[in-house]
Amino acid sequence: MENMNIGDWGHLGVIVAFVAAVVSALGYFMAARGRALGEADASWQRLGRGAFLVHGVAVLGVIVALFGIIHGHRYEYYYAWSHSSNHLPVYYMISCFWEGQEGSFLLWIFWHVLIGFWLIRSAKQWEAPVMAVFAFVQLFLTSMILGVMLGGIKLGSSPFILMKEFMPDLPVYKLNPDFVPQDGTGLNPLLQNYWMVIHPPTLFLGFALTLVPFAYAVAGLWKNQLTQWVQPAIRWSLIGGGILGVGVMMGAYWAYETLNFGGYWNWDPVENAVYIPWLVLVAALHALVLWQRGKTGLRTAFSLVVTTFLLVLYATFLTRSGVLGNASVHSFTDLGLSGQLLIYLLAFVVLSIGLLVWRWKQIPVSEKELTMYHPELWVFIGATVLCLGAFQVLVTTSIPVYNAIVGFFGVKSNLALPADQIAHYTKIQLWLGVSVALLSGIAQLLWWQRNDKESVSATFTIPAILTLLGASLVILLVRQNGDHQMSLPYIALLTTGLFGLLANVSMLIQLLRRGVRLSGGAVSHIGIALMLLGILASAGYSKIISQNTSGLLYSREFSEELNRDNVLLWRNDAAKMGKYELTYTGQYFDVPGVPEYVNKELLFPVANDEYKAIARGEIKAGEKTYYKAGDTLTIRPEDTYYRVTYKQPKTGEEFVLFPRAQANEEMGGLLASPDIKLFWDHDIYSHISSVPDPNKEKDWSEAKQFTVAMNDTLFLNDYFAVFKNAEPAHNTAGLGLAKDDIAVQGDIIVYGEKGRQYHVHPVFLVKNGLVGRVADEVEDLGLRITLDNIDPQKGKFTFGVATTQKDYIILKAMEKPFINLLWSGTLLMGLGFGIAVVQRGRKPRPVPAGKASRAAKQAQVA
Repeated sequence: MENMNIGDWGHLGVIVAFVAAVVSALGYFMAARGRALGEADASWQRLGRGAFLVHGVAVLGVIVALFGIIHGHRYEYYYAWSHSSNHLPVYYMISCFWEGQEGSFLLWIFWHVLIGFWLIRSAKQWEAPVMAVFAFVQLFLTSMILGVMLGGIKLGSSPFILMKEFMPDLPVYKLNPDFVPQDGTGLNPLLQNYWMVIHPPTLFLGFALTLVPFAYAVAGLWKNQLTQWVQPAIRWSLIGGGILGVGVMMGAYWAYETLNFGGYWNWDPVENAVYIPWLVLVAALHALVLWQRGKTGLRTAFSLVVTTFLLVLYATFLTRSGVLGNASVHSFTDLGLSGQLLIYLLAFVVLSIGLLVWRWKQIPVSEKELTMYHPELWVFIGATVLCLGAFQVLVTTSIPVYNAIVGFFGVKSNLALPADQIAHYTKIQLWLGVSVALLSGIAQLLWWQRNDKESVSATFTIPAILTLLGASLVILLVRQNGDHQMSLPYIALLTTGLFGLLANVSMLIQLLRRGVRLSGGAVSHIGIALMLLGILASAGYSKIISQNTSGLLYSREFSEELNRDNVLLWRNDAAKMGKYELTYTGQYFDVPGVPEYVNKELLFPVANDEYKAIARGEIKAGEKTYYKAGDTLTIRPEDTYYRVTYKQPKTGEEFVLFPRAQANEEMGGLLASPDIKLFWDHDIYSHISSVPDPNKEKDWSEAKQFTVAMNDTLFLNDYFAVFKNAEPAHNTAGLGLAKDDIAVQGDIIVYGEKGRQYHVHPVFLVKNGLVGRVADEVEDLGLRITLDNIDPQKGKFTFGVATTQKDYIILKAMEKPFINLLWSGTLLMGLGFGIAVVQRGRKPRPVPAGKASRAAKQAQVA
């Protein structure tokens, strides 16, 4: 009954949150209706505020209930069963929370609650109209997780639905209506990464923050405050732009660290659905700054702020309606919410565009004529370029939507997403990068100068000369290297990226000399320039260093690419790969509580529990011993880590990588995640391409018999072994021995290559009156040894030795030059947004009269 209560309370919390959002929206709407800004009806506003507080408390209760179901392994609930499992650590249970549609909606709702509480505290005269919009959005979002039927129409999908309600036709429920699964299906293996604990909350916070400038824009249109909304909207746009941008790049780093396509951006439709609103948000931010500084572009600012939020809603529709089908590995399955999502999107399209059309002619328009010496012109062009780049991605990404629309009218469409999406998008987006880099440099230099020819020429001279010198030097070095030639687009991106970097650095230096506060815009632009240069170097000049130089095909069943671009590594046999010598030295497991991966040969699996193992020897990390021989420990058997040693014979430099792989037939076979060695100027990126099928029975030779006494030597093909001892076997091998059972364990030392020693412990047992044998394997050598017979009178022991093909892996390795420019640029971009936010939150300081004009100019810039 207790298990049922938590779901009932959770579902009740959703209903309370929905009703409270309705009351809050109504209260705030009535408070602001027909009244001037700042003159809201106090009684209605108190109702709206109180209802939003109730809404927030209910949402927190729902979150606690849902996480309680996941953490408590309550598999009678479908959400826990489909996303979690018994052996997940707590931090991955957090990822389970938002892996599903309902949980991710709840995360989005939660961020809106926190932001709404802050706005209630700080929005002052804007509270009523802005919170009316906020509560209206919460009303729609909360409806997505209601899970109730109204007049035969399903409203939302509840995270608290029971298994027997979700899958009532399962035969087990006809036999046992109270059946509860013992374990769940588990978290998607690709999401079992620490970035999936922090990336989704960051991304959804960015999504949530786009609502604030939208709410201010709608409130400004509604209350006819067509210019006053800009000031608060800029700061929130800065916060949202910084967090959403960093969230997007967190996803890129997750892909780089977890997926094995060799990069960080694959132009997947769901990746695009996040990238598009971020581009438009950044364009909107520049438009807002333009109005604040030069009283120009207000209509553009209104349009772009509104479009940003609508694109977030469109992204939600794309990823959650099922319209993408198999076009994206990230998209959710359709839970029957597509119609509701479409209504949600259309409601805000009609509301916002209707208000824009109503007020369009009243929105102030600048009569100022802009020349090429005005920074406003270049900022406006930059915003336009960002929108054009977003439009190109939007048009292609929406192809499944076009097909669904014409299909609804009975027309079959032959449109399909590009076969080579990377090439399709890159040919346009590369020039977007060129334009952004160039315009960010020009606009930043002009922003702080007098608008005359002489001042502009002096400002541009040094950055331009240094750019040309730097670009020429890089082009010469690339040509000398001989592996790559620079095409015209790459030369353009290199040159403009350097110009954007040097121009913004030059301007920062000048500002510091003048004693002006640091420009957040310049810092962000430096970050963007570094990101573009990092993308150019790492994507344009990435090099495969694991080419097959043996002249042999690994397998006719493998693709041409796999046979060509991978190196075959036999266990413990060194192989040449470019300047490195590689050695695959074995398989390892992750043992919770042990800071290093543990050699699989030190672990004896427990037959009835794959998550348990018995230590065959001491398990140490550094000088500390974590487990002694015979101890039972927990392992994570889903993932196998393959230890590969990289060594440079010339320099003696050596490092170890542990690329991960998982045999998962449900997800297409081998799931491989790379391991990466970081250098200041490049990364070595390595992942497993193929391993022997772990689910296939090994092909052992016929066992060869050896009858020996203690301390005798056994000659095993290329190796030899010494039979050291025989001793009683206890339960160290998980044998489950009873009182009258007998078990004898042999202790054999096998001497392998380069002096390596392997302790082998085959077991002979008599259990329940039946004779049995437990073999032991030396995977390094491809040996299996059994203790077949014991002659106690003669002191002789008979061992059977079978052989099989040695263990191997096929590995792909790539060199990614200067990829750290991308990640460091991301951090600088986020830092620049943060600096701008802080500066806009400061109150102006009194300045001497002689510096008034400079201070005024400074105050206009983020």
